[in-house]
Amino acid sequence: MNSEEVTLLSHAIATPPNLSAATLRPLCVDLDGTLVKSDTLVDSLLVLARNQPAQLLKLPGQLRHGKAAFKAFVTSAVSLDVIHLPYNRALLPYLQEQARLGRAIYLATGADQRLAHRVAEHLGIFSGVLASDGTTNLIGKNKLERLRAQLGSDEFDYIGNDTPDLPLLKQAPEPMVANPSLRLRLALRATGLHPTQTFIEHRGFLRTILKAMRLHQWAKNLLIFAPLLLAHSLLPAKILTAVAAFLCYSLTASSAYLINDLLDIEADRRHPRKRRRPIASGDLPGILGALLAVALLVVAFAGARWLPFDFQKWLLVYLVTTLSYSSILKRFALVDVLVLSGLYILRIVAGAAASGVLISHWLSGFSMFLFLSLAIVKRFAELENLRAANAAPKNGRGYLLADQEQLRAFGTSSAYAAVVVYAIYINSTDVIKLYHKPNLLWLTVPLMLLWLNRVWLLASRGRLDEDPVAFAITDRASLLIGLCVAAVVLLSL
Repeated sequence: MNSEEVTLLSHAIATPPNLSAATLRPLCVDLDGTLVKSDTLVDSLLVLARNQPAQLLKLPGQLRHGKAAFKAFVTSAVSLDVIHLPYNRALLPYLQEQARLGRAIYLATGADQRLAHRVAEHLGIFSGVLASDGTTNLIGKNKLERLRAQLGSDEFDYIGNDTPDLPLLKQAPEPMVANPSLRLRLALRATGLHPTQTFIEHRGFLRTILKAMRLHQWAKNLLIFAPLLLAHSLLPAKILTAVAAFLCYSLTASSAYLINDLLDIEADRRHPRKRRRPIASGDLPGILGALLAVALLVVAFAGARWLPFDFQKWLLVYLVTTLSYSSILKRFALVDVLVLSGLYILRIVAGAAASGVLISHWLSGFSMFLFLSLAIVKRFAELENLRAANAAPKNGRGYLLADQEQLRAFGTSSAYAAVVVYAIYINSTDVIKLYHKPNLLWLTVPLMLLWLNRVWLLASRGRLDEDPVAFAITDRASLLIGLCVAAVVLLSL
């Protein structure tokens, strides 16, 4: 297992060097779940939901015409990017080697023929393609009969991954499997059929689920505790309520991240870093990702029923705003950063609603400027990284490389505005009510300036590759600055 927790297992039986390639049996390989780790039909439906949501209304009617007609309709509506599909990296090199030896390899799949031909054309290793044609759904016995008719023989080897492949695996002199499902493994054990080769590329299931939930992003939801801490209202009942609110909010955020990953599956696959996300990489099936998103949402809102109604209201606003951002609002320059900063503020508002604590105008003003600066630095860092790579923005966010200096001006001025609001707050009468040594709080001002300036400096150098909040919880200097601020605040109490 390497650093990505990826297992690449290939028990390959070498072809004897004295065996002529012309005498080799044809090798037939399935597409969905086998050659490709994901299900291309599900992938196509997700792309359809992102790009042409109105077409989803036609799907029930198309399904009445049969599975093959349904696949043909979906394939005609969207053109899936076959170049960036999550190909099985344990299987593909084997197929390429067999093709180099001269073996006839056939792509035999239940996917629609137009998509199958595009995959075959991209890979350039197949002698032929057998696929669903809009009338016949080419799986199971239908695929077996078509292969017999196409090859004129029962002599062929086959690679599959699920129970519909079982009739073909039984027929093959050398049955092989790639990322076999639990159902197929049980069926093979029941029938006493032993694959001659196994090709597996996957991550641990639990680790994949946790990664898809983006637990590291839960750190942002600690803002729910901010109103309680700043008001010095640390009663046990209020703390427990805030903890419950944090969990509900975090589960909702994870659900929103999953929905975003489902809708952005094709764009993520083209991204050098995001392509490793569980859904984009094929480690988490799209259907399972959708079910997990629904389950998290149900648990979150079921738990929120025990919390104040105002918190439930803000939790719903957060969900709607997040989904609106992911689907539409992030495409508009400046609107996107305002929404991002607003999502941070919503966490504070929701925390106040859950704990029954009022938010001061000081906290409102400080939060508005601070989080706007952090949202802008994220966009600035993306443009800086693109500029360093001599690449143009292609993520549809509405920014140009020429916007960098203007974004720097917006972001740094917002950062300093936040510090000014904080400095004025230290001189206010509200501070005297909460702190016995309020003058010590002035020591946090240079610490705050240090951190904000450092974030912008790293972004200007192209060394800020992630969300600044996620960066802060992993960066040693940021953690040290945070500890110093906490120490000063404790001393001033």
